[in-house]
Amino acid sequence: MSGATWADEPGLPEVPLPGGDVTEGVVRVGGTVRRPLGAHSPVVHLVLRHLGSVGFDGAPQLLGVDDRGREVLGFVDGEVAGRPWPAWVADDARAVSVARLLRRLDDALLPLGVPAGLPPSPIRADVAARPGPPPTFLGHRDVTPENTVFRDGQASALIDFDLVRPSSRVDEVTNLLLWWGAWAPPADREDAVRDVDAAVRGRLLVDAYGLDDADRRWVVPVSISAAERSWHSMRELAETHGGGWARMWADGVGDRIRRREAWLREHAAALDAALRD
Repeated sequence: MSGATWADEPGLPEVPLPGGDVTEGVVRVGGTVRRPLGAHSPVVHLVLRHLGSVGFDGAPQLLGVDDRGREVLGFVDGEVAGRPWPAWVADDARAVSVARLLRRLDDALLPLGVPAGLPPSPIRADVAARPGPPPTFLGHRDVTPENTVFRDGQASALIDFDLVRPSSRVDEVTNLLLWWGAWAPPADREDAVRDVDAAVRGRLLVDAYGLDDADRRWVVPVSISAAERSWHSMRELAETHGGGWARMWADGVGDRIRRREAWLREHAAALDAALRD
């Protein structure tokens, strides 16, 4: 579609939407969302077009690019967490619904595979040898409460595909556990999930996603590796991109990542046993 397609909405206000930590300038115009284009956009558009072609209903519909050079998405109505996180982020039933939605998303993306000629990821890949299964599809890798839309208490859609990149099921599950499994030191968690039992919640989510036994043995090692690599990536992005990346780094995200890595190493045996017993 061309930008002229949306010219039939004259006078509609542009309502700023609470964005993530990095993307700015996201607005709602009528039944659409307008977002700035970036280096990530070609891959995001590839993924969203594929999901639309296979009838996946848990992601925004890509409509095109408007006359101001912004991507245009269909607005996904529902309940989304802000910060501080609401108490319902700790609810087991809600978290299970997120794991099941993520499994449906990954199943839908598997046929697309990892296309050739993808632009380089902003996430550094040369920090250390990457453990676990090789990437076989393009994963979301940012399944935060802010990026999960709920209807009637159940996860119905994922938004903000800006960090999509080659992934394995283990990569997707480790990201899920970071945000919904409370896999971080209690002192660094949001208040809503501070008292969540990470081992019990981890098993619940891994079961709900349906990760097989062979992959479960990689969840803890990949979680540790992801934290290690994330520290280097965040520092580089803060230095080279500035903006929200620099703000997060200045706010101490690097220290929190280091503490998460140490906590994962300390509790590795217990977390692994919970997933595989």
